[in-house]
Amino acid sequence: MSTGRLTIDLDALAANWRALDAMSGAQVQTAAVVKADAYGLGVGKAARALAAAGARRFFVAVAEEGWAVREALGPGPEIGVFSGHMAGDTDMIHDLHLVPMLNSIEQLTRHIEALPGHPFGIQLDTGMNRLGMEPAEWAAVRDVVLAQAPRLLMSHLACADEPEHEMNRQQLAAFHEMTDETGVPRSLSATGGILLGPDYHFDLTRPGIGLYGGLPFEAAQPVVELDLPVIQIRDLVAGESVGYGNTFVAERATRVATVSGGYADGLSRHLSNHGVLFHADTPCPILGRVSMDLIGVDVTHLDETPKTLTMIGPHQGVDDLAEAAGTIGYEILTQLGTRYARRYARGRS
Repeated sequence: MSTGRLTIDLDALAANWRALDAMSGAQVQTAAVVKADAYGLGVGKAARALAAAGARRFFVAVAEEGWAVREALGPGPEIGVFSGHMAGDTDMIHDLHLVPMLNSIEQLTRHIEALPGHPFGIQLDTGMNRLGMEPAEWAAVRDVVLAQAPRLLMSHLACADEPEHEMNRQQLAAFHEMTDETGVPRSLSATGGILLGPDYHFDLTRPGIGLYGGLPFEAAQPVVELDLPVIQIRDLVAGESVGYGNTFVAERATRVATVSGGYADGLSRHLSNHGVLFHADTPCPILGRVSMDLIGVDVTHLDETPKTLTMIGPHQGVDDLAEAAGTIGYEILTQLGTRYARRYARGRS
């Protein structure tokens, strides 16, 4: 096989949901965010594993993503849509029984007129200035909304991965001011908010990245491993170069493994001459530029000729790779390419 193998541990995914559910508290419902194809890992299998673990509410970014979740889970679980009720979404929202999180007076009007009586939630802007009704908008329509019995009032924290950031307390205070005494279930916390403690949990938490093994949930079980096959081994003498642009030139005799994988598979060019792969416990540096399909790796120091090298695994998790590439684990996960042979596992073998 000439493509990389991406192993996705569904038991670890379920265990991470259960752990975050326990942190949320017995009186708090824990949903699961499965947007962007379950952060790139395959929404059908991920959603089913999460439902089996106990999740009964799910969230996607846009209405179109709701189709795959509904197909995987059937008619029971609730599927919320963060982008709300956009023009053209009405049939999908109705037919798939989606629950849009309405973000503006325009969306509220569209929803009530197009789908009277259909469930909805409201997203409120508590300072992130991304999605949701601002305080003045909310004040103008609050009584109308409450008369419609919304399913949820929600907002989103901008700096939850920095526990001491003053923005967290500011948003918490704003959320209380906008929602106290409404009698409507409330949600403020994704993964980072859960870790901030009970004051941020309200009635529903919505973990995303923590389910998939990413920070800021440091206790998460790793969910993905990525192994890349070695296509060819070659021996260089001093003065020979590797890859485009001659950005690596050997100073000594060097053994180079060319592995199948590159930026077309979500492996950033920022790893060029900088990142590492692993052979068992041994790090193997990347030599030269990461190209579209191929990466050169230094295996001079190995006692055997490797058949595969590990990009994500026990010694280099998603966030370690993200740090090496100058990005975040979210981006690494969601950019994993479609060429990998995906193996869905139940527990580590």
